[in-house]
Amino acid sequence: MKRDGVELIVGIFVLAGVVCLAHLSIGLAKHEVIHGPGYELKAVFSDVGGLRPGAAVTIAGVEVGRVNRIELSDYQALVIMMIDADVPLQADAMASIRTRGLIGEKFVSISPGGDENMLKSGDEIFETEPAVDIEQLISKFVFGKKS
Repeated sequence: MKRDGVELIVGIFVLAGVVCLAHLSIGLAKHEVIHGPGYELKAVFSDVGGLRPGAAVTIAGVEVGRVNRIELSDYQALVIMMIDADVPLQADAMASIRTRGLIGEKFVSISPGGDENMLKSGDEIFETEPAVDIEQLISKFVFGKKS
């Protein structure tokens, strides 16, 4: 009889875990799918260094969009981003690929410009800064190679 009680408690915990996991999965799926209206911007980088579709696009640390897809265009990386509709960006804005922490996830950081003209859907951000290759920097430091 004592064993039946333990099995019942374990079963309840497993069921509660499955319910929590399902709730979390559905919540995250809704957040990704129902992200609201926005506009598409493009940026060309010489190296995206591990940036993935779905990565955050931020301004001043605040998420304002997501990376939709990354394509190869003339031997460079074309990054297509979806920006929230309520976030206007100047035509001279700058896009940089950054890393959260030392070896964290990659994201696109946008620095607004001062131009009066605003970017529209389908426009391109021309000022870009590629990802910094940490391994290459460490190799230069350790082996003393000059660039």
